[in-house]
Amino acid sequence: MTTTSEPLVVTDRATRVLAANPGVMTLDGTNTWVLREPGATRSIVVDPGPDIDAHLQAVLAAAGDVGLVLFTHRHVDHTESIERFIELTGAPSRATDPEFCHDAEPLVDGETIDIDGLKVVVVATPGHTSDSTCFRLADEPTLLTGDMVLGRGTTVVVHPDGVLGPYLDSIALLRELTAEGLVERILPGHGPVVDDPAAVLDYYLDHRQERLDQVREALAAGATTAREVVERVYFDVDQSLWPAAELSVEAQLTYLRSS
Repeated sequence: MTTTSEPLVVTDRATRVLAANPGVMTLDGTNTWVLREPGATRSIVVDPGPDIDAHLQAVLAAAGDVGLVLFTHRHVDHTESIERFIELTGAPSRATDPEFCHDAEPLVDGETIDIDGLKVVVVATPGHTSDSTCFRLADEPTLLTGDMVLGRGTTVVVHPDGVLGPYLDSIALLRELTAEGLVERILPGHGPVVDDPAAVLDYYLDHRQERLDQVREALAAGATTAREVVERVYFDVDQSLWPAAELSVEAQLTYLRSS
């Protein structure tokens, strides 16, 4: 049986606790991130993840006194434990989606959160979901991306909550932050740490353009529905993934119709 991993210290300010919920969409499992300024007492927990008691206890052991809970986006593998985790910690929670805010206001793009000297800059990055949000550490070149950028492979943009136009704009924004030297390391919601964010973000942009070209070719060849596009474009992908691919194609078709 898969168990929660031991906390992994990644930077002076960031520790990962990997949840025991591996799968096709979650890769090795959901990464819960514990952030704390060196020498400080209180921490920030990002995406406490699934409601698995062993995982939450491991997060608490790594986090100590939790000053704030943050969510990158609304998907259940990141948010399922919200009620239990708030009960355990008494901490407020914040997200772009007000549904996941407890005793606090929704996040605002560009604001800086300060917990005992730990400064976290909110970066709105809609696309994977309409509420997708990244968090940049102000005092080290580290970015937490939730599911906008994964540690392995590419993320999905699932219609209708996922929208491709904003997604491409958000990835371009993250690429700009990388070019400015503000991001040298990505801590994703799933998969390993990304140590070459420029290359990964370039690949994400190139991959999306290639997929759009493939969808255009499928339409030109006679495909008229998302399912027919999937059968042509994703023929080499395990058919268990076709339903997700179909929703992704719907997002691509919506984008092409509006561009």
